[in-house]
Amino acid sequence: MGGDGRETPRARLPRLRLDELLDELQGRIDEARGTRDRLNGLLEAVMSVGRELALPQVLRGIVEAAVVLVDAEYGALGVIGDDQKLAEFLPIGISDDVRERIGDLPSGHGLLGELIRHPEPLRLSELSEHATSYGFPPHHPPMHSFLGVPIRVRDDVFGNLYLTEKRGGADFDAEDEAVVSTLAVAAGIAIENARLYEEGRLRQRWLAASSDLTSALLSGSAEPEVLEGMLARAVDIAGADLGVFHLVEPDGELSGSLAHGEGAEAHRGMALPSTRGTLAGVTLAVDGLVTVADVGNDPRITVRPERWEGFGPAVAVIVGTKEKLSGVLILARLRGGPLFAGPEIAALPGFAGQAALALELAERRRAAEQVSLLEDRDRIARDLHDLAIQRLFATGMTLQSARRFVEHPEAAERLGRAIDDLDSTIKIIRSTIFGLREHEPAGDAPGLRTRVVRAVDTAASALGFPPALRMEGLIDTDVPQDVADQVIAVVVEALSNITRHAEAEEAEVSVVADDGFLTVTAADDGVGLPEGARGSGLRNLAERAERLGGTLTVGARPAPGSGTVLEWRVPLPAGHGCA
Repeated sequence: MGGDGRETPRARLPRLRLDELLDELQGRIDEARGTRDRLNGLLEAVMSVGRELALPQVLRGIVEAAVVLVDAEYGALGVIGDDQKLAEFLPIGISDDVRERIGDLPSGHGLLGELIRHPEPLRLSELSEHATSYGFPPHHPPMHSFLGVPIRVRDDVFGNLYLTEKRGGADFDAEDEAVVSTLAVAAGIAIENARLYEEGRLRQRWLAASSDLTSALLSGSAEPEVLEGMLARAVDIAGADLGVFHLVEPDGELSGSLAHGEGAEAHRGMALPSTRGTLAGVTLAVDGLVTVADVGNDPRITVRPERWEGFGPAVAVIVGTKEKLSGVLILARLRGGPLFAGPEIAALPGFAGQAALALELAERRRAAEQVSLLEDRDRIARDLHDLAIQRLFATGMTLQSARRFVEHPEAAERLGRAIDDLDSTIKIIRSTIFGLREHEPAGDAPGLRTRVVRAVDTAASALGFPPALRMEGLIDTDVPQDVADQVIAVVVEALSNITRHAEAEEAEVSVVADDGFLTVTAADDGVGLPEGARGSGLRNLAERAERLGGTLTVGARPAPGSGTVLEWRVPLPAGHGCA
Protein backbone atom coordinates (compact mmCIF):
# COMPACT_ATOMS: atom_id res chain seq x y z
CA MET A 1 0.00 0.00 0.00
CA GLY A 2 2.53 2.63 0.83
CA GLY A 3 3.11 4.14 -2.57
CA ASP A 4 5.23 7.20 -3.18
CA GLY A 5 2.31 9.34 -4.52
CA ARG A 6 3.61 9.51 -8.07
CA GLU A 7 1.06 9.25 -10.93
CA THR A 8 1.67 6.42 -13.30
CA PRO A 9 1.53 6.91 -17.09
CA ARG A 10 -1.54 4.76 -17.24
CA ALA A 11 -3.33 7.12 -14.78
CA ARG A 12 -2.32 10.25 -16.74
CA LEU A 13 -3.74 8.94 -20.04
CA PRO A 14 -7.45 9.05 -19.10
CA ARG A 15 -6.99 12.54 -17.68
CA LEU A 16 -5.42 13.79 -20.93
CA ARG A 17 -8.24 12.33 -22.93
CA LEU A 18 -10.76 13.94 -20.59
CA ASP A 19 -9.09 17.40 -21.03
CA GLU A 20 -9.19 17.00 -24.78
CA LEU A 21 -12.84 16.03 -24.67
CA LEU A 22 -13.61 18.99 -22.39
CA ASP A 23 -11.73 21.39 -24.70
CA GLU A 24 -13.54 19.98 -27.71
CA LEU A 25 -16.87 20.31 -25.91
CA GLN A 26 -16.04 23.88 -24.94
CA GLY A 27 -15.14 24.66 -28.53
CA ARG A 28 -18.41 23.23 -29.77
CA ILE A 29 -20.30 25.16 -27.12
CA ASP A 30 -18.54 28.36 -28.21
CA GLU A 31 -19.28 27.52 -31.84
CA ALA A 32 -22.92 26.89 -30.99
CA ARG A 33 -23.05 30.17 -29.10
CA GLY A 34 -21.46 31.98 -32.08
CA THR A 35 -23.95 30.35 -34.42
CA ARG A 36 -26.77 31.30 -32.07
CA ASP A 37 -25.53 34.89 -31.87
CA ARG A 38 -25.15 35.10 -35.63
CA LEU A 39 -28.64 33.63 -36.14
CA ASN A 40 -30.02 36.11 -33.62
CA GLY A 41 -28.20 38.89 -35.46
CA LEU A 42 -29.56 37.68 -38.79
CA LEU A 43 -33.08 37.49 -37.37
CA GLU A 44 -32.75 40.99 -35.93
CA ALA A 45 -31.41 42.27 -39.27
CA VAL A 46 -34.31 40.70 -41.18
CA MET A 47 -36.81 42.22 -38.77
CA SER A 48 -35.14 45.66 -38.91
CA VAL A 49 -35.18 45.91 -42.71
CA GLY A 50 -38.78 44.73 -42.74
CA ARG A 51 -39.96 47.46 -40.35
CA GLU A 52 -39.35 50.35 -42.75
CA LEU A 53 -41.66 51.25 -45.65
CA ALA A 54 -39.77 54.19 -47.15
CA LEU A 55 -37.46 52.73 -49.83
CA PRO A 56 -34.35 54.91 -49.12
CA GLN A 57 -34.41 53.90 -45.44
CA VAL A 58 -34.92 50.24 -46.38
CA LEU A 59 -31.89 50.24 -48.68
CA ARG A 60 -29.62 51.93 -46.14
CA GLY A 61 -30.81 49.54 -43.42
CA ILE A 62 -29.91 46.53 -45.61
CA VAL A 63 -26.31 47.68 -46.08
CA GLU A 64 -25.85 48.57 -42.42
CA ALA A 65 -27.19 45.16 -41.34
CA ALA A 66 -24.94 43.27 -43.78
CA VAL A 67 -21.81 45.11 -42.60
CA VAL A 68 -22.55 44.18 -38.97
CA LEU A 69 -23.43 40.53 -39.73
CA VAL A 70 -20.15 39.67 -41.49
CA ASP A 71 -17.95 42.16 -39.56
CA ALA A 72 -16.97 44.07 -42.71
CA GLU A 73 -15.37 47.49 -42.65
CA TYR A 74 -17.04 48.75 -45.82
CA GLY A 75 -20.33 47.97 -47.52
CA ALA A 76 -22.46 49.29 -50.36
CA LEU A 77 -25.69 48.59 -52.21
CA GLY A 78 -25.88 49.23 -55.94
CA VAL A 79 -29.30 49.62 -57.58
CA ILE A 80 -29.36 48.45 -61.22
CA GLY A 81 -31.07 50.76 -63.73
CA ASP A 82 -32.83 49.99 -67.00
CA ASP A 83 -29.53 50.42 -68.88
CA GLN A 84 -27.88 47.66 -66.79
CA LYS A 85 -25.69 50.23 -65.06
CA LEU A 86 -25.76 51.34 -61.43
CA ALA A 87 -28.53 53.91 -61.17
CA GLU A 88 -27.91 54.38 -57.43
CA PHE A 89 -24.97 53.56 -55.13
CA LEU A 90 -25.22 53.66 -51.31
CA PRO A 91 -21.82 53.28 -49.56
CA ILE A 92 -21.33 52.62 -45.83
CA GLY A 93 -18.09 53.05 -43.88
CA ILE A 94 -16.58 55.83 -46.01
CA SER A 95 -16.73 59.32 -44.50
CA ASP A 96 -18.34 62.20 -46.35
CA ASP A 97 -14.96 63.90 -46.69
CA VAL A 98 -13.36 60.86 -48.32
CA ARG A 99 -16.38 60.35 -50.55
CA GLU A 100 -16.08 63.93 -51.74
CA ARG A 101 -12.40 63.51 -52.58
CA ILE A 102 -13.07 60.27 -54.48
CA GLY A 103 -15.48 62.09 -56.81
CA ASP A 104 -18.17 60.41 -58.90
CA LEU A 105 -19.68 57.22 -57.49
CA PRO A 106 -19.27 53.95 -59.45
CA SER A 107 -21.59 53.36 -62.40
CA GLY A 108 -21.14 49.59 -62.74
CA HIS A 109 -17.86 48.94 -64.55
CA GLY A 110 -15.11 46.53 -63.56
CA LEU A 111 -15.67 44.15 -60.67
CA LEU A 112 -18.94 45.83 -59.64
CA GLY A 113 -20.27 45.22 -63.12
CA GLU A 114 -19.29 41.55 -62.91
CA LEU A 115 -22.16 40.91 -60.50
CA ILE A 116 -24.53 42.78 -62.80
CA ARG A 117 -23.49 40.60 -65.74
CA HIS A 118 -23.43 37.39 -63.67
CA PRO A 119 -25.82 37.73 -60.70
CA GLU A 120 -24.32 35.02 -58.48
CA PRO A 121 -22.53 35.29 -55.08
CA LEU A 122 -18.84 36.11 -55.45
CA ARG A 123 -16.07 35.75 -52.78
CA LEU A 124 -12.50 36.96 -53.26
CA SER A 125 -9.44 36.98 -50.99
CA GLU A 126 -7.86 39.76 -53.06
CA LEU A 127 -10.24 41.71 -55.25
CA SER A 128 -7.41 43.37 -57.21
CA GLU A 129 -6.46 39.93 -58.61
CA HIS A 130 -9.82 39.41 -60.32
CA ALA A 131 -9.73 39.68 -64.11
CA THR A 132 -12.32 42.47 -64.26
CA SER A 133 -10.71 44.64 -61.57
CA TYR A 134 -8.88 47.72 -62.80
CA GLY A 135 -7.95 49.47 -59.56
CA PHE A 136 -9.36 52.25 -57.44
CA PRO A 137 -9.67 55.99 -58.09
CA PRO A 138 -7.37 58.41 -56.20
CA HIS A 139 -8.09 58.87 -52.46
CA HIS A 140 -10.03 55.57 -52.33
CA PRO A 141 -9.29 53.52 -49.16
CA PRO A 142 -7.46 50.19 -49.75
CA MET A 143 -9.67 47.11 -50.01
CA HIS A 144 -8.71 43.44 -50.29
CA SER A 145 -11.25 40.80 -49.25
CA PHE A 146 -14.58 40.97 -51.10
CA LEU A 147 -18.06 39.45 -50.89
CA GLY A 148 -20.81 40.29 -53.39
CA VAL A 149 -24.38 38.98 -53.34
CA PRO A 150 -27.27 39.86 -55.70
CA ILE A 151 -30.63 41.06 -54.35
CA ARG A 152 -33.65 39.75 -56.24
CA VAL A 153 -37.18 41.12 -56.13
CA ARG A 154 -39.21 38.14 -57.29
CA ASP A 155 -37.42 37.03 -60.47
CA ASP A 156 -35.73 40.35 -61.29
CA VAL A 157 -32.32 41.41 -60.01
CA PHE A 158 -32.86 44.70 -58.16
CA GLY A 159 -29.23 45.32 -57.21
CA ASN A 160 -26.19 43.93 -55.45
CA LEU A 161 -24.68 43.97 -51.97
CA TYR A 162 -20.92 44.67 -51.95
CA LEU A 163 -18.90 43.99 -48.76
CA THR A 164 -15.13 44.50 -48.40
CA GLU A 165 -12.35 44.33 -45.81
CA LYS A 166 -13.42 41.75 -43.22
CA ARG A 167 -12.04 43.00 -39.92
CA GLY A 168 -8.97 41.25 -38.57
CA GLY A 169 -7.57 40.66 -42.04
CA ALA A 170 -9.52 37.39 -42.50
CA ASP A 171 -11.33 36.33 -45.65
CA PHE A 172 -15.07 36.08 -46.02
CA ASP A 173 -16.07 32.42 -45.66
CA ALA A 174 -18.95 30.25 -46.82
CA GLU A 175 -20.88 31.01 -43.65
CA ASP A 176 -20.61 34.75 -44.36
CA GLU A 177 -21.89 34.13 -47.86
CA ALA A 178 -24.82 32.07 -46.55
CA VAL A 179 -25.75 34.74 -43.99
CA VAL A 180 -25.63 37.60 -46.51
CA SER A 181 -27.53 35.52 -49.10
CA THR A 182 -30.26 34.91 -46.53
CA LEU A 183 -30.33 38.62 -45.73
CA ALA A 184 -30.59 39.36 -49.48
CA VAL A 185 -33.75 37.21 -49.71
CA ALA A 186 -35.33 39.13 -46.84
CA ALA A 187 -34.11 42.38 -48.41
CA GLY A 188 -35.88 41.53 -51.67
CA ILE A 189 -39.15 41.10 -49.80
CA ALA A 190 -38.65 44.34 -47.88
CA ILE A 191 -37.81 46.23 -51.08
CA GLU A 192 -40.90 44.89 -52.83
CA ASN A 193 -43.08 45.92 -49.89
CA ALA A 194 -41.52 49.41 -49.88
CA ARG A 195 -42.03 49.75 -53.63
CA LEU A 196 -45.66 48.67 -53.40
CA TYR A 197 -46.21 51.15 -50.59
CA GLU A 198 -44.53 53.90 -52.61
CA GLU A 199 -46.60 53.06 -55.71
CA GLY A 200 -49.81 53.16 -53.69
CA ARG A 201 -48.86 56.45 -52.07
CA LEU A 202 -47.96 58.02 -55.42
CA ARG A 203 -51.16 56.74 -57.04
CA GLN A 204 -53.16 58.25 -54.21
CA ARG A 205 -51.42 61.62 -54.65
CA TRP A 206 -52.02 61.62 -58.43
CA LEU A 207 -55.69 60.74 -57.91
CA ALA A 208 -56.07 63.55 -55.34
CA ALA A 209 -54.44 66.01 -57.76
CA SER A 210 -56.81 64.89 -60.56
CA SER A 211 -59.82 65.31 -58.30
CA ASP A 212 -58.74 68.80 -57.20
CA LEU A 213 -58.11 69.82 -60.82
CA THR A 214 -61.55 68.65 -61.93
CA SER A 215 -63.28 70.39 -59.03
CA ALA A 216 -61.45 73.66 -59.69
CA LEU A 217 -62.24 73.68 -63.41
CA LEU A 218 -65.90 72.78 -62.97
CA SER A 219 -66.35 75.36 -60.21
CA GLY A 220 -65.63 78.13 -62.71
CA SER A 221 -62.09 79.05 -61.59
CA ALA A 222 -59.90 80.78 -64.17
CA GLU A 223 -58.34 78.15 -66.43
CA PRO A 224 -54.77 79.60 -66.45
CA GLU A 225 -54.77 79.71 -62.66
CA VAL A 226 -56.01 76.10 -62.43
CA LEU A 227 -53.42 74.88 -64.94
CA GLU A 228 -50.65 76.66 -63.00
CA GLY A 229 -51.82 74.77 -59.92
CA MET A 230 -51.84 71.52 -61.91
CA LEU A 231 -48.23 72.11 -62.95
CA ALA A 232 -47.13 72.83 -59.39
CA ARG A 233 -48.76 69.60 -58.14
CA ALA A 234 -47.25 67.51 -60.96
CA VAL A 235 -43.76 68.91 -60.33
CA ASP A 236 -44.06 68.13 -56.61
CA ILE A 237 -45.46 64.61 -56.98
CA ALA A 238 -43.00 63.51 -59.68
CA GLY A 239 -40.01 65.07 -57.92
CA ALA A 240 -39.26 67.26 -60.95
CA ASP A 241 -37.51 70.63 -61.07
CA LEU A 242 -39.54 72.13 -63.94
CA GLY A 243 -43.02 71.66 -65.34
CA VAL A 244 -44.24 73.04 -68.70
CA PHE A 245 -47.71 72.83 -70.24
CA HIS A 246 -47.89 73.68 -73.95
CA LEU A 247 -51.28 74.71 -75.34
CA VAL A 248 -51.66 73.00 -78.73
CA GLU A 249 -54.28 73.97 -81.31
CA PRO A 250 -55.93 71.35 -83.58
CA ASP A 251 -53.75 72.52 -86.50
CA GLY A 252 -50.58 71.85 -84.47
CA GLU A 253 -49.87 75.46 -83.54
CA LEU A 254 -48.35 76.16 -80.11
CA SER A 255 -50.64 78.95 -78.95
CA GLY A 256 -48.94 79.54 -75.60
CA SER A 257 -47.43 77.81 -72.60
CA LEU A 258 -47.43 77.81 -68.82
CA ALA A 259 -44.39 76.91 -66.73
CA HIS A 260 -43.54 76.32 -63.08
CA GLY A 261 -40.22 75.72 -61.33
CA GLU A 262 -36.55 76.14 -62.20
CA GLY A 263 -36.03 78.27 -65.33
CA ALA A 264 -39.76 78.68 -65.91
CA GLU A 265 -39.34 82.16 -67.43
CA ALA A 266 -37.67 80.74 -70.54
CA HIS A 267 -40.68 78.52 -71.28
CA ARG A 268 -43.60 80.71 -70.22
CA GLY A 269 -45.78 82.27 -72.95
CA MET A 270 -44.09 80.40 -75.82
CA ALA A 271 -46.06 80.52 -79.12
CA LEU A 272 -44.94 78.85 -82.39
CA PRO A 273 -46.63 78.17 -85.74
CA SER A 274 -45.99 74.43 -85.30
CA THR A 275 -44.62 71.88 -82.84
CA ARG A 276 -41.84 70.74 -85.17
CA GLY A 277 -38.44 70.65 -83.48
CA THR A 278 -39.87 70.72 -79.94
CA LEU A 279 -40.31 68.09 -77.24
CA ALA A 280 -44.06 68.65 -77.58
CA GLY A 281 -43.79 67.68 -81.25
CA VAL A 282 -41.83 64.51 -80.37
CA THR A 283 -44.56 63.56 -77.90
CA LEU A 284 -47.38 64.19 -80.38
CA ALA A 285 -45.60 62.04 -82.96
CA VAL A 286 -45.33 59.13 -80.51
CA ASP A 287 -48.89 59.71 -79.24
CA GLY A 288 -48.06 58.50 -75.74
CA LEU A 289 -45.62 58.81 -72.86
CA VAL A 290 -42.09 59.89 -73.84
CA THR A 291 -39.03 59.72 -71.57
CA VAL A 292 -35.79 61.51 -72.44
CA ALA A 293 -32.44 60.84 -70.76
CA ASP A 294 -30.85 64.22 -71.57
CA VAL A 295 -33.30 66.82 -72.85
CA GLY A 296 -30.60 69.49 -72.90
CA ASN A 297 -28.70 67.61 -75.63
CA ASP A 298 -31.51 65.79 -77.45
CA PRO A 299 -30.92 66.13 -81.23
CA ARG A 300 -34.68 66.10 -81.91
CA ILE A 301 -35.13 69.44 -80.13
CA THR A 302 -33.98 72.05 -82.65
CA VAL A 303 -36.25 75.02 -81.84
CA ARG A 304 -34.75 77.21 -79.11
CA PRO A 305 -32.83 74.31 -77.50
CA GLU A 306 -31.12 76.74 -75.13
CA ARG A 307 -34.31 76.74 -73.06
CA TRP A 308 -33.37 73.24 -71.84
CA GLU A 309 -29.77 74.05 -70.96
CA GLY A 310 -28.84 72.52 -67.61
CA PHE A 311 -31.66 69.97 -67.68
CA GLY A 312 -31.25 66.21 -68.08
CA PRO A 313 -34.03 63.62 -67.57
CA ALA A 314 -37.50 64.58 -68.83
CA VAL A 315 -40.88 62.98 -69.39
CA ALA A 316 -43.73 64.25 -71.59
CA VAL A 317 -47.33 63.14 -72.04
CA ILE A 318 -50.24 64.27 -74.21
CA VAL A 319 -53.15 65.97 -72.45
CA GLY A 320 -56.17 65.36 -74.64
CA THR A 321 -59.04 63.13 -75.64
CA LYS A 322 -59.90 61.54 -78.98
CA GLU A 323 -62.25 64.44 -79.67
CA LYS A 324 -59.98 67.29 -78.57
CA LEU A 325 -56.27 67.82 -78.02
CA SER A 326 -55.55 70.26 -75.18
CA GLY A 327 -51.77 70.25 -74.97
CA VAL A 328 -48.61 68.50 -73.82
CA LEU A 329 -47.37 68.23 -70.22
CA ILE A 330 -43.58 68.10 -69.74
CA LEU A 331 -41.67 67.44 -66.50
CA ALA A 332 -37.88 67.78 -66.30
CA ARG A 333 -35.07 67.38 -63.77
CA LEU A 334 -31.75 69.18 -63.62
CA ARG A 335 -28.80 67.39 -65.21
CA GLY A 336 -27.48 64.68 -62.92
CA GLY A 337 -30.90 63.81 -61.54
CA PRO A 338 -32.34 60.28 -61.79
CA LEU A 339 -34.27 59.19 -64.88
CA PHE A 340 -38.05 59.24 -64.82
CA ALA A 341 -39.05 55.58 -64.53
CA GLY A 342 -41.24 53.09 -62.76
CA PRO A 343 -43.96 54.01 -60.30
CA GLU A 344 -43.19 57.75 -60.19
CA ILE A 345 -44.56 58.17 -63.73
CA ALA A 346 -46.82 55.09 -64.01
CA ALA A 347 -49.85 57.17 -63.03
CA LEU A 348 -48.90 60.19 -65.18
CA PRO A 349 -50.90 59.14 -68.30
CA GLY A 350 -53.97 58.64 -66.13
CA PHE A 351 -53.48 62.06 -64.57
CA ALA A 352 -53.11 63.63 -68.03
CA GLY A 353 -56.23 61.85 -69.26
CA GLN A 354 -58.23 63.06 -66.26
CA ALA A 355 -56.94 66.59 -66.81
CA ALA A 356 -57.99 66.45 -70.47
CA LEU A 357 -61.45 65.23 -69.51
CA ALA A 358 -61.78 67.98 -66.92
CA LEU A 359 -60.75 70.61 -69.47
CA GLU A 360 -63.28 69.31 -71.98
CA LEU A 361 -66.08 69.25 -69.38
CA ALA A 362 -65.18 72.79 -68.33
CA GLU A 363 -65.27 73.92 -71.97
CA ARG A 364 -68.69 72.37 -72.49
CA ARG A 365 -69.90 74.04 -69.34
CA ARG A 366 -68.64 77.38 -70.63
CA ALA A 367 -70.31 76.67 -73.98
CA ALA A 368 -73.64 76.08 -72.24
CA GLU A 369 -73.19 79.31 -70.29
CA GLN A 370 -72.29 81.07 -73.55
CA VAL A 371 -75.50 79.85 -75.18
CA SER A 372 -77.49 81.25 -72.26
CA LEU A 373 -75.55 84.52 -72.49
CA LEU A 374 -76.17 84.80 -76.23
CA GLU A 375 -79.87 84.27 -75.71
CA ASP A 376 -79.86 87.14 -73.23
CA ARG A 377 -77.93 89.26 -75.71
CA ASP A 378 -80.46 88.53 -78.44
CA ARG A 379 -83.26 89.64 -76.16
CA ILE A 380 -81.40 92.84 -75.20
CA ALA A 381 -80.59 93.51 -78.87
CA ARG A 382 -84.28 93.13 -79.85
CA ASP A 383 -85.33 95.46 -77.08
CA LEU A 384 -82.75 98.06 -78.11
CA HIS A 385 -83.74 97.84 -81.76
CA ASP A 386 -87.48 97.76 -81.28
CA LEU A 387 -87.71 100.27 -78.45
CA ALA A 388 -84.63 102.46 -77.92
CA ILE A 389 -83.60 103.08 -81.55
CA GLN A 390 -87.16 103.64 -82.74
CA ARG A 391 -87.81 106.18 -80.00
CA LEU A 392 -84.52 107.97 -80.60
CA PHE A 393 -85.19 108.01 -84.34
CA ALA A 394 -88.70 109.41 -83.74
CA THR A 395 -87.28 112.04 -81.37
CA GLY A 396 -84.66 113.02 -83.97
CA MET A 397 -87.31 113.35 -86.69
CA THR A 398 -89.45 115.51 -84.40
CA LEU A 399 -86.51 117.80 -83.58
CA GLN A 400 -85.55 118.03 -87.26
CA SER A 401 -89.08 118.98 -88.27
CA ALA A 402 -89.20 121.58 -85.48
CA ARG A 403 -85.91 123.11 -86.59
CA ARG A 404 -87.51 125.25 -89.30
CA PHE A 405 -89.70 126.97 -86.71
CA VAL A 406 -86.69 128.12 -84.68
CA GLU A 407 -85.55 131.55 -85.75
CA HIS A 408 -82.89 132.32 -83.15
CA PRO A 409 -79.46 131.35 -84.66
CA GLU A 410 -77.96 130.08 -81.39
CA ALA A 411 -81.03 127.98 -80.60
CA ALA A 412 -80.99 126.55 -84.13
CA GLU A 413 -77.31 125.64 -83.74
CA ARG A 414 -77.92 123.90 -80.42
CA LEU A 415 -80.86 122.05 -81.91
CA GLY A 416 -78.64 120.89 -84.79
CA ARG A 417 -76.00 119.64 -82.38
CA ALA A 418 -78.66 117.72 -80.46
CA ILE A 419 -79.84 116.07 -83.70
CA ASP A 420 -76.22 115.13 -84.57
CA ASP A 421 -75.76 113.68 -81.08
CA LEU A 422 -78.88 111.58 -81.55
CA ASP A 423 -77.48 110.28 -84.86
CA SER A 424 -74.20 109.38 -83.17
CA THR A 425 -76.08 107.68 -80.34
CA ILE A 426 -78.09 105.64 -82.84
CA LYS A 427 -74.82 104.56 -84.53
CA ILE A 428 -73.35 103.48 -81.20
CA ILE A 429 -76.48 101.54 -80.27
CA ARG A 430 -76.50 99.86 -83.69
CA SER A 431 -72.86 98.86 -83.16
CA THR A 432 -73.77 97.51 -79.74
CA ILE A 433 -76.69 95.55 -81.21
CA PHE A 434 -74.39 94.05 -83.83
CA GLY A 435 -71.91 93.04 -81.13
CA LEU A 436 -74.66 91.49 -79.03
CA ARG A 437 -75.97 89.53 -81.98
CA GLU A 438 -72.57 88.35 -83.18
CA HIS A 439 -72.74 84.55 -83.32
CA GLU A 440 -70.03 82.52 -84.98
CA PRO A 441 -71.50 79.54 -86.86
CA ALA A 442 -69.34 76.43 -86.73
CA GLY A 443 -66.77 76.44 -89.51
CA ASP A 444 -66.96 80.20 -90.19
CA ALA A 445 -63.94 82.43 -89.70
CA PRO A 446 -64.21 84.48 -86.47
CA GLY A 447 -64.95 88.19 -86.76
CA LEU A 448 -62.51 90.94 -85.87
CA ARG A 449 -64.12 91.49 -82.46
CA THR A 450 -63.61 87.86 -81.50
CA ARG A 451 -60.05 87.81 -82.84
CA VAL A 452 -59.14 90.93 -80.85
CA VAL A 453 -60.63 89.44 -77.67
CA ARG A 454 -58.63 86.24 -78.18
CA ALA A 455 -55.40 88.13 -78.81
CA VAL A 456 -55.86 90.17 -75.63
CA ASP A 457 -56.76 87.07 -73.58
CA THR A 458 -53.67 85.24 -74.86
CA ALA A 459 -51.42 88.13 -73.84
CA ALA A 460 -52.86 88.19 -70.31
CA SER A 461 -50.83 85.16 -69.13
CA ALA A 462 -47.54 86.74 -70.24
CA LEU A 463 -48.44 90.18 -68.84
CA GLY A 464 -49.52 88.76 -65.50
CA PHE A 465 -52.82 90.71 -65.60
CA PRO A 466 -55.76 91.07 -68.03
CA PRO A 467 -55.56 94.22 -70.17
CA ALA A 468 -58.66 96.42 -70.42
CA LEU A 469 -60.38 96.27 -73.84
CA ARG A 470 -62.74 98.74 -75.54
CA MET A 471 -64.26 98.35 -79.02
CA GLU A 472 -66.56 100.82 -80.79
CA GLY A 473 -68.18 100.96 -84.17
CA LEU A 474 -69.18 98.32 -86.70
CA ILE A 475 -65.72 96.81 -86.81
CA ASP A 476 -66.93 93.41 -88.02
CA THR A 477 -68.81 94.83 -91.02
CA ASP A 478 -66.91 98.01 -91.86
CA VAL A 479 -63.33 96.67 -91.61
CA PRO A 480 -62.21 94.57 -94.60
CA GLN A 481 -60.38 91.28 -94.03
CA ASP A 482 -56.91 92.50 -95.04
CA VAL A 483 -57.15 95.46 -92.65
CA ALA A 484 -58.50 93.17 -89.91
CA ASP A 485 -55.41 90.94 -90.26
CA GLN A 486 -53.20 94.02 -89.81
CA VAL A 487 -55.18 95.03 -86.71
CA ILE A 488 -54.50 91.66 -85.03
CA ALA A 489 -50.78 91.96 -85.81
CA VAL A 490 -50.74 95.47 -84.32
CA VAL A 491 -52.54 94.38 -81.12
CA VAL A 492 -50.23 91.36 -80.64
CA GLU A 493 -47.04 93.40 -81.24
CA ALA A 494 -48.17 96.27 -78.99
CA LEU A 495 -49.00 93.94 -76.09
CA SER A 496 -45.74 92.03 -76.67
CA ASN A 497 -43.79 95.31 -76.35
CA ILE A 498 -45.61 96.12 -73.11
CA THR A 499 -44.78 92.64 -71.76
CA ARG A 500 -41.07 92.83 -72.62
CA HIS A 501 -40.24 96.46 -71.90
CA ALA A 502 -42.89 98.42 -70.01
CA GLU A 503 -42.85 96.79 -66.53
CA ALA A 504 -46.49 97.84 -66.44
CA GLU A 505 -49.21 96.96 -63.95
CA GLU A 506 -52.09 98.10 -66.16
CA ALA A 507 -52.70 98.21 -69.91
CA GLU A 508 -55.61 99.18 -72.14
CA VAL A 509 -56.39 98.37 -75.78
CA SER A 510 -59.07 100.11 -77.86
CA VAL A 511 -60.25 99.42 -81.42
CA VAL A 512 -62.56 102.09 -82.81
CA ALA A 513 -64.14 102.36 -86.30
CA ASP A 514 -65.55 105.87 -86.76
CA ASP A 515 -65.81 108.57 -89.44
CA GLY A 516 -64.10 106.45 -92.10
CA PHE A 517 -61.04 105.64 -89.95
CA LEU A 518 -59.96 102.66 -87.87
CA THR A 519 -57.90 103.52 -84.79
CA VAL A 520 -56.04 101.00 -82.62
CA THR A 521 -54.70 102.37 -79.34
CA ALA A 522 -52.53 100.57 -76.75
CA ALA A 523 -51.61 102.35 -73.52
CA ASP A 524 -49.79 101.27 -70.35
CA ASP A 525 -48.68 102.71 -67.00
CA GLY A 526 -45.11 101.42 -67.28
CA VAL A 527 -41.68 103.01 -67.31
CA GLY A 528 -42.26 104.85 -70.57
CA LEU A 529 -40.47 104.82 -73.90
CA PRO A 530 -36.70 105.52 -73.80
CA GLU A 531 -35.63 108.54 -75.80
CA GLY A 532 -34.80 107.64 -79.40
CA ALA A 533 -36.14 104.10 -79.03
CA ARG A 534 -37.39 102.71 -82.35
CA GLY A 535 -37.07 98.95 -82.44
CA SER A 536 -37.89 96.61 -85.29
CA GLY A 537 -41.36 96.00 -83.85
CA LEU A 538 -42.33 99.68 -84.01
CA ARG A 539 -40.83 99.99 -87.49
CA ASN A 540 -42.97 97.09 -88.65
CA LEU A 541 -46.11 98.73 -87.23
CA ALA A 542 -45.25 102.01 -88.94
CA GLU A 543 -44.75 100.22 -92.27
CA ARG A 544 -48.09 98.44 -91.89
CA ALA A 545 -49.80 101.78 -91.35
CA GLU A 546 -48.01 103.43 -94.29
CA ARG A 547 -48.99 100.63 -96.69
CA LEU A 548 -52.63 101.35 -95.84
CA GLY A 549 -52.20 105.13 -96.03
CA GLY A 550 -52.24 105.59 -92.27
CA THR A 551 -49.97 106.70 -89.45
CA LEU A 552 -48.32 105.43 -86.28
CA THR A 553 -47.64 107.69 -83.30
CA VAL A 554 -45.94 106.63 -80.07
CA GLY A 555 -45.41 108.84 -77.06
CA ALA A 556 -45.90 109.40 -73.38
CA ARG A 557 -49.36 109.37 -71.90
CA PRO A 558 -50.79 112.80 -71.01
CA ALA A 559 -49.89 112.44 -67.34
CA PRO A 560 -46.09 112.86 -66.88
CA GLY A 561 -44.18 109.64 -66.24
CA SER A 562 -47.28 107.50 -66.48
CA GLY A 563 -46.36 105.16 -69.30
CA THR A 564 -46.66 105.01 -73.08
CA VAL A 565 -49.51 105.33 -75.58
CA LEU A 566 -49.37 103.89 -79.12
CA GLU A 567 -51.91 104.96 -81.75
CA TRP A 568 -52.18 103.17 -85.10
CA ARG A 569 -54.68 104.89 -87.43
CA VAL A 570 -55.64 103.94 -91.00
CA PRO A 571 -58.45 105.05 -93.34
CA LEU A 572 -61.18 102.59 -94.20
CA PRO A 573 -61.68 101.92 -97.93
CA ALA A 574 -64.58 103.56 -99.75
CA GLY A 575 -67.81 101.72 -99.25
CA HIS A 576 -66.83 100.74 -95.69
CA GLY A 577 -67.63 104.03 -94.00
CA CYS A 578 -69.26 104.07 -90.62
CA ALA A 579 -71.90 106.70 -91.35
